[in-house]
Amino acid sequence: MRKACELVGGLLLFEGLVGIVHELIGWFRLMALVRFLPFLDGYELYASIGLAVVGFIVVAVAEESGERPSGPLISGADRAPRE
Repeated sequence: MRKACELVGGLLLFEGLVGIVHELIGWFRLMALVRFLPFLDGYELYASIGLAVVGFIVVAVAEESGERPSGPLISGADRAPRE
C-alpha cells in the first residue's frame, strides 16, 4: 500500500509541477493534463499548484507511515565494550 501511495503521490506532484511550468513558461504543452479539463478554464495555474501540494502531502504521509522497527535502534557502535 505504501508503494502505491508513493506512486500516486509522485504522479500528482509531477503533473502539478508540469502544469505550473506550462502555465508560467509555456513548455510541456502535451504533458500538462490540467489544461485539458474544461471546467478548470482560467484556473489552470491554481489547479496545478493544488495538485502539486496534494501530491507532496500524499508522498510525505506515505513515507511517514512506513514500517518501523519496534523498540529503540541501537547499533553496534553505541554499545559499551564488555569487560
